Amino acid sequence: MANVYADFKILKELLGSTDGNLASHTKALEKANYISVEKQFIGRKPYTRYSATKLGKAEFKKRIEALEKLINKT
Repeated sequence: MANVYADFKILKELLGSTDGNLASHTKALEKANYISVEKQFIGRKPYTRYSATKLGKAEFKKRIEALEKLINKT
């Protein structure tokens, strides 16, 4: 089973992204309602985690299916 959410640090490490780049991309995904964002403080440190919405999961599935069709044509 896949993770239900990922925090900013994990996403940054997995994607090899900069703070600014990741922040702008996640903001765009949130605006499109593909992900939900939860922000809180743990102690004095900000903690942000992201999870895919139903719409985000559906759109991701459509893109994967389109890629599979493209791959299977060759």
